[in-house]
Formats: sequence, structure tokens, C-alpha cells
Amino acid sequence: MSRRVYDNSGRAEQARVTRRRMLNAARELFVERGPLAVTMRDVAAQAGVSVETVYKTFRSKAALIKDVYDVTLAGDDEPIPMIDRPEHRAVFTASTPREKVARYAFAARRISERVGPLLARLLAGARGGDPGLSRFRETINQERLAGAEALVRHLAATGGLRADVEPGRARDVVWTLISPEVYELLVTDRGWSLDEYEQWLAQSFTDALVE
Repeated sequence: MSRRVYDNSGRAEQARVTRRRMLNAARELFVERGPLAVTMRDVAAQAGVSVETVYKTFRSKAALIKDVYDVTLAGDDEPIPMIDRPEHRAVFTASTPREKVARYAFAARRISERVGPLLARLLAGARGGDPGLSRFRETINQERLAGAEALVRHLAATGGLRADVEPGRARDVVWTLISPEVYELLVTDRGWSLDEYEQWLAQSFTDALVE
């Protein structure tokens, strides 16, 4: 290995470590203070880097918020689409419709567990009328809708979707059931355990979607 290749690899790894440190710092601050009270300078100070480094890496606070959310959603910063991750692949490899929706409920539970505290803060800012956070809410709503549609398409393609359920309506039902608002109402406000939330999701999916 040439010195140039080694140096480039080392710099790339250091940049990734620094980026991860900034994401972790931003997440901690967003959960603690709420996104509207956090500046890029705050993130830089928390991460031990310059403000210029934060801006160079993320360009804007809106982009930083989305990146923090995406990494929290996935559980790591590996460039692997959610649909290709083990929790979601398990849905598509399950042998029966009931097993598929049970595994989807487990994946939804794990995601909500990871993003719950962060997303509660971000959505509170969106409800407060902040334009950037309102756009963020629209974006993640569309992403969640795409995920719900992927499940319904798979059930329909494998003969698992109830014949009397229109796919568009089924997609909307799944989209609503896995919404952060429902998770917050049941787990945060009403005190349901994560196991109870997952079991309720699985039963709701079964009742609404499959025979």
C-alpha cells in the first residue's frame, strides 16, 4: 500500500469519526434543549470542533437535523438503505402474512425506540410553526409512507393482503399506526411498555391487513 493511499484512507476514517462525534453531540443537544434552542456553534462546542467544521460537513442546520435523524433511525452511520437492513429483510423473508406483519411490528418498535426522544423534540418544533422543521416533518412523513407502501405491495404480491382491502387504504392504515404521534400517545403519554406497543401493532396489522 502506498503512503498516499494510506494517508487518504486515514483522513477519510478521521473525517468519519469527527462527523460521528458531531452527530452525537447534536443529538444530545436537540433532545436536551430542543432544536430551536441549539445553534451550530453549540454543536461545535459540544463536539470539540470548530464551527467551520460543522458547516463544512453539514452545510446547514436543516441538513444537520436530517442527518441526525437518519443516523438515529438506522442505528448507525453505515450507508445501507433501511429496506436492506436485517430488521426489514426479516419481513420479506418471513413465510406467512401473519409472521410478516409481526416482524414489521418489531421493526417499527425498534425504530420508535431509537428515534422517540429525538423525534418528539423535532416534531414539537414543527408544531410550533418553524418552517425548517415543518419541511422536515413533511419529508419524514413521505419516507414513512413509502415504507408503509413497500409492506403493502409485498403483502399483495405474495397473496397476503386481504382481498377486501384496497392497497391505498392499507398503506394509509400502516402509515398511521407506525406514526411517531401514535407511539408518543401510547408509550410516552399512556405509559405502555415497548412490548405492549409491539404486540398491539402486530395485532392491529393482522386485523387490518391479512386474512
